[in-house]
Order: sequence, then C-alpha cells, then structure tokens
Amino acid sequence: MSLLEIDRLGLRHGLLEAVRDLSLRVAEGETVALVGANGAGKTTLLRAIAGAHRPSSGVLSFDGTDITRMAAHRRVRLGIALVPEGRRLFPALTVEENLLVAAQAGRAGRWTLETVIEAFPMLARLRRQRAATLSGGEQQATAIARALVTNPRLLLLDEVSLGLAPLAVDAVYESLARVIEEGATIVLVEQDLSRAMNVADRVVCMLEGRIVLEGARGELRREQITDAYFGLRRAGSVDA
Repeated sequence: MSLLEIDRLGLRHGLLEAVRDLSLRVAEGETVALVGANGAGKTTLLRAIAGAHRPSSGVLSFDGTDITRMAAHRRVRLGIALVPEGRRLFPALTVEENLLVAAQAGRAGRWTLETVIEAFPMLARLRRQRAATLSGGEQQATAIARALVTNPRLLLLDEVSLGLAPLAVDAVYESLARVIEEGATIVLVEQDLSRAMNVADRVVCMLEGRIVLEGARGELRREQITDAYFGLRRAGSVDA
C-alpha cells in the first residue's frame, strides 16, 4: 500500500478548475518532484494534501485512512507537514521559538529542536534571531526545520528554491539531502528542473491541472520533461 493515495481528485478556485481528475501514488520513503509551469495546479495540490484546500471531487488517503475532509491540524497529528511557498514563519519570534511552537503541534519522534539544527547547521548561530531578520535562504531552512520538528511521515515542500540566491539554494539542498537519507517521504514542487531531477526518485509533470508525464528519474530525458512542461510534442516523446 502506498503512503499517499490520490484518486481522481478535483480542485477548484471558484469557477476555475485548478486540478482535474488527478490520480497519484507516493510510496513510503520516496521523493517525488512535481514540476510544471505557473498555474499547472502544483501548489493547489500540495495545499489539498495538507488540508488547506477542500477538494470538489475525488479521494485523498494517507496510510489507508481517508483524509479527504479531515481538518489540517488532524493531518499534522497523522504525520503530514507542509512548507508553504513564501515560508510563512512567525516574524516576531526567534528561529528557536518558531521551531518550538511547531513541535507542540506534532508527533513524538526522531526530529527534535537539536536534531533539526544538526541537519540544518546554519540555524545553530541563528536560533536566537528573529525570523523577520533572516535572509531568504535562512528563512527557507527554518521553514523546513519547523515542518520536520512535527515528525512528519510525509513532508510537502512548495517551491524550495524560489527567490533564493544560488549559494542559499546549495545550502538548503545540502541539508535536505540529509533529511532524505533519513528515509523521509517527500513531495516537492521545484521550479529548477536540474535540482528536481537530481534529488527526486520520480518526476511528475503537471499541465493545466493534469499529470501529463511521470517516471523514475533515470527513465526520463530532460527534453521529455521540458516538452511536457510546455505542452509540446516531438518525435520520440513518451506520453503519460
């Protein structure tokens, strides 16, 4: 059984159909990268998994439990954590305080204040610093660490590298590699295709609310993914 099962999911923004009849499985310990152009439905899908967007149709299951209508805070208790686009830290709180607040809402497990700081070494010198004063890369590291202290079984990461300088992206992905080595199950939205292909076990490309291509990292060529990304067809391309 997959850890996450999505069956014929439909998601709307008013009259706009953001996600259409989408089905996806994510195995425990797998890292799945969601790629696609702006407006493809990636962020809306992550929000629906986390409980921040109610489906108009379809079923979401987590470890065999139907979570389609479950409140977001109950999903955190089950082990689902979202790092949203824009990080959304508590700006007046310190890094340590942001982590401690999240830990109270989560589950017991491997990830504690000290172990997440070990995984994200840049946070050691920042733990008494207010979140509002952090750089973009430091905020992203804090946001991922904040999700980890809830001890999620499924970690959802939205736009990991968006707006970050290359060196900051390197530092965040170096720490993220440690999390993956620990056996985390991750679904990440990433605009940098090279990063996505390097870190993911499987790449899933969305276009206009649907999955148009998916496959294991080693099975897909970059050209196939970019064609699917823009809705193009060329000789030798593989359909989803």
